[in-house]
Amino acid sequence: MIAVLGLAMGVVVGFFARPVIPADLEPYLPIAVVAALDAVFGGVRALLDGIFDDKVFVVSFLSNVVVAALIVFLGDKLGVGAQLSTGVVVVLGIRIFSNAAAIRRHVFRA
Repeated sequence: MIAVLGLAMGVVVGFFARPVIPADLEPYLPIAVVAALDAVFGGVRALLDGIFDDKVFVVSFLSNVVVAALIVFLGDKLGVGAQLSTGVVVVLGIRIFSNAAAIRRHVFRA
């Protein structure tokens, strides 16, 4: 329940505060969101598997976001930012769908 309340508060604060993202960081925000979603889906799957650990979740969440952003940053510096961004999204997307399938199997027993 605390997580749901925290999510609701974050959405409300974000809606009313209208945070401004610096132009230099805008290319990294979608990648960071996808990496964070990967960690969240992995956490839900671990919870349903009975192996959830809050420390592992927090480290996974932060490291996913940082590593994904660093890969895209490195790609930008090498001149292949769009290709590496696409690669990161594809890899994380595959992981998200894999975790979503496992969650579906747990919930619907199918």
